[in-house]
Amino acid sequence: MSAIEQGRIRTGDNTSAEKLRWLTPAAGAMAYPFLLDAFHLAVSPTSGEMSTARLVLAALCLFAATAAPLLGLACAWRLTRAAPSPFELRARRLAYITIAAPPLFVLTGVGLGLLHIHVSDELVWVMGWLAAGLYVLLGSEQERPAKSAAIAPSIAGWRVVHGVAAAVILLYVAFHLTNHLLGLLGPEVHAAVMKVGRTVYRSSVIEPILVALMLFQVAVGMRLAWRWSALPADAFRVFQIGSGMYLAAFIVTHLNSAFVSARAVHHLDTNWAWASGAPTGLIHDAWSIRLVPHYALGVFFVLTHLASGLRGVLIAHGVATAVANRIWATGLAAAGLIALAIMSGLCGARI
Repeated sequence: MSAIEQGRIRTGDNTSAEKLRWLTPAAGAMAYPFLLDAFHLAVSPTSGEMSTARLVLAALCLFAATAAPLLGLACAWRLTRAAPSPFELRARRLAYITIAAPPLFVLTGVGLGLLHIHVSDELVWVMGWLAAGLYVLLGSEQERPAKSAAIAPSIAGWRVVHGVAAAVILLYVAFHLTNHLLGLLGPEVHAAVMKVGRTVYRSSVIEPILVALMLFQVAVGMRLAWRWSALPADAFRVFQIGSGMYLAAFIVTHLNSAFVSARAVHHLDTNWAWASGAPTGLIHDAWSIRLVPHYALGVFFVLTHLASGLRGVLIAHGVATAVANRIWATGLAAAGLIALAIMSGLCGARI
């Protein structure tokens, strides 16, 4: 038995209890908005004087909400094996989707508002995940995934194109994240740098190209993720697929929030005040608190997805796997620190 297959469940051994266990990431995704509600209740001034116990409870709730996507990563890894059963493949792909719960929840809330549908976004959220879980449980057992030999050649070219497009987008991402880091110095510094950057990336030529590249990356990335999710994979590939899934949802959600909701419908400037939820702030607003995990994991996953791609390129060009792995791990640590710094600035911290 290969290392990839060790510890995996065996095809045909899926009892009802085991099937329900593999839906744990979907349950975590359903719980996600309620963890945010619990955090808001703990920090709300209407709940009384802030105590140490409430601070600890708030921290635990926010940590649990932010860590919820890790359930999806862990389950996707455990379900990655050669020749998966149809149920296992559906459960694995659903686990990958749950990683994107934070941006998908933002998209749900913004989308319902744009459509003027006056229904609780939490109700829609729960019903959506229940439907997805039922599809995984009750889907056909006759379908079979495509054979790996037929998959690999068909995605090789798209993988190269995806990497080239990412290299171009990286220029914008580097500026955008640096601009957000400068928010630690104050909104005025952020605004001054953003004003200079907008002369380039909001020009009538560059902006349409940038948006088209983003959407192209989403389309190609989803094609790659769909194919790779049917193949056995190591932990590095699982992380790459999972981080890419998050980024696809994040890009679509962010474009919808910025271009459609803010700029087209509500005619708002997507500046520091918009991003930080002014005047109430991200922490104390019942709706805006969902943006904290959304933004934080967005920064983390865009940087770690790039680190995962870099690891693959280094190994393909003869760099020792151990060295490439250390570079990848360093990238993860740096991504975590940068995400923490950016969110600290958006939540009011200054240096």
